[in-house]
Amino acid sequence: MGGLKEKEYRSIIDNIQDGYFEIDLAGTYIYVNTAFCDLYGYTKEEIVGVNYRELTNEENARKAFRAFNQIYQTGVTGKLIDYEAVRKDGSWRQVEISASLIMDDSGKPIGFRGTSRDVTERRQMEERLRRSEERYRAIIENIEDACFEVDLKGRFTFVNDALCSNLGYTREELIGMDQRKYSEDDTVRELFLLFNKVYRTGEPVKAYSFELSRKDGTRGFCEISVSLIRNKQGEPIGFRGIARDITERKKHEEQIRYLATHDVLTGLPNRIMFREVLQQNIDFAYRYRQQFAVLFADLDGFKIVNDTFGHEAGDMVLIECAVRLRSALRASDFIARLGGDEFVILVKNVTSIENLTTLVNKVLATIREPLTIKGKEHALSASIGVSIYPQDGQDKQSLTKAADLAMYAAKEKGNNNFQFFSMGIKAQFRERTMFEESLPQAMERNELFLEYQPKLDLKTGAITGVEALLRWYNPSLGLVTPMRLIPAAESSGLIVPIGRWVLRTACEKNMAWQRQGLPRIGMAVNLSHRQLMDERLIDDIKEALAESGMDPGLLELEITENLLLSYFPRIINVLNQLKELGVRLALDDFGSGYSSLAQIRHLPVDTLKIDRSIVGNIPVNKIDMAVAEAIVGIGKSLDMTIVAEGVETPEQLACLQDPFCDEVQGFYFSKPVSPEHAAELISKRKFETLK
Repeated sequence: MGGLKEKEYRSIIDNIQDGYFEIDLAGTYIYVNTAFCDLYGYTKEEIVGVNYRELTNEENARKAFRAFNQIYQTGVTGKLIDYEAVRKDGSWRQVEISASLIMDDSGKPIGFRGTSRDVTERRQMEERLRRSEERYRAIIENIEDACFEVDLKGRFTFVNDALCSNLGYTREELIGMDQRKYSEDDTVRELFLLFNKVYRTGEPVKAYSFELSRKDGTRGFCEISVSLIRNKQGEPIGFRGIARDITERKKHEEQIRYLATHDVLTGLPNRIMFREVLQQNIDFAYRYRQQFAVLFADLDGFKIVNDTFGHEAGDMVLIECAVRLRSALRASDFIARLGGDEFVILVKNVTSIENLTTLVNKVLATIREPLTIKGKEHALSASIGVSIYPQDGQDKQSLTKAADLAMYAAKEKGNNNFQFFSMGIKAQFRERTMFEESLPQAMERNELFLEYQPKLDLKTGAITGVEALLRWYNPSLGLVTPMRLIPAAESSGLIVPIGRWVLRTACEKNMAWQRQGLPRIGMAVNLSHRQLMDERLIDDIKEALAESGMDPGLLELEITENLLLSYFPRIINVLNQLKELGVRLALDDFGSGYSSLAQIRHLPVDTLKIDRSIVGNIPVNKIDMAVAEAIVGIGKSLDMTIVAEGVETPEQLACLQDPFCDEVQGFYFSKPVSPEHAAELISKRKFETLK
């Protein structure tokens, strides 16, 4: 019975997968099963009778001895972990051994029995896992981005050094911490909704940014990507994420946005931001049924500052204007610089035109205050156009266009004033637009022509010269007056080629009259600002004189007093070059500015033409008479020819008789006439009205 049981027992042991062994107290194998033999690569006969020390190295032999000895001393079953066995072929296997004492019938230890399990593959996999995790942890700890894991309640279960650095807490402080500790209430709600979305959908969220609070109280910005952590059953157990500190990036983005929406020079919002704020004002005013105003302000004579004092001075003026405009406005109003010398103001919640007018006048007065530029006091002014929502426009384009048109209307009426937009202004500029669109074809279609107004010598009554005056007849528009033609030519930029044509045509006509046997007379031609600033002006005049063959001394070029005052330093150089050509120079509309009497002594001017506004009032206005006398006195002291223009009545003529003036011009003698009619007048030699 007993023998049968022993046989069955050995049969079972021989068929188990783990190696089984029995050794005596000296460490000699007395029994091994088949699996044990396979583990070591020996037969049973080769192992039984061999000491275990022969199947390993010295270090592992000592490890096994200590383990067996502890079992012997305590009687407690023990394990030998990481025991390295040497196979018959010389290869090594990692073996996990469990052993216990063998007792004889009297309970005395006589040996050990145990199992040996080959754990080489498992240990290798564990080592690979350990190394992989070690690499993963090393990467996690050394990357700049913060890594974290939180449970479903939002408490940290893992953080790396970067997250600790970002938040200013130690790892021990963060583990178990709730996100409420480092987030404001609004941010907590944001994060709850974010993590809840990940939980509900199972979809990760990438690059979500929010504001956080650090341990030291400072605030920063963070960008996180979050995904779910699931257990083996696929159930959500937490969240894993990467966080990046984007505080510096946010600062750069804000700086870029600031630069994109603000004027670098003045610090004011720019055109881009103005459009955004204007749309916001439109939406708000529409919702609450309010009015607001758009003010377009353009500095008068700003180009003079740049041309006279340089662009640095111009920049200083713009900065000072920005400061002044801010001081003149309410905190609720908005101001931007559109570019150049153009500013725009949004006046919110306009309750009355009277209050708005008061504010606009305050803005004008603020800009008008004297400004010192390079030690010299300079007076600024502005022209302002005003449009009001909703009557002048209900969208951005119409409101800004209305204010812009009103500003140009204000500028045409003179400096330092404002105009409210009106349908009349709109019609006026619509007409100008039609002119500007039709004007380019006017020269090609021969629609432009010249008329000539005689100029008479007060002593003899003889015609001494004529002034060439530009006219335009368009089949659709009819006869376009100079008051409408010249601004259209100026704004379209065609004044230069048209002026070139006027010069050439006038010189040719003068020579044609001479070939008809008429006396040599002067030919006066007006020059605009753009012509004076044109680099080709001198060449154009040379060509006109050369092609026509006219004596340069017969050509008189007229510039206005206002033009002289606006661009005095630059124009002096141009005038000197013109004088070198041998032509005469005349200062037209003189006296309208009341401020250039002291400057004319520096000018190479031959003729002063008293402005028609003064001439018209001479018989009844003592002040205008005094101004005229002052002009004549200074002009004659400088040996200039004095011409009174705009003479229309015998009374005006009587006040201007020699020796007061040298020459006169006006409707009293002749309106501007055709070349043929002008030739007839010239042939008469004298005007009987002067006898």
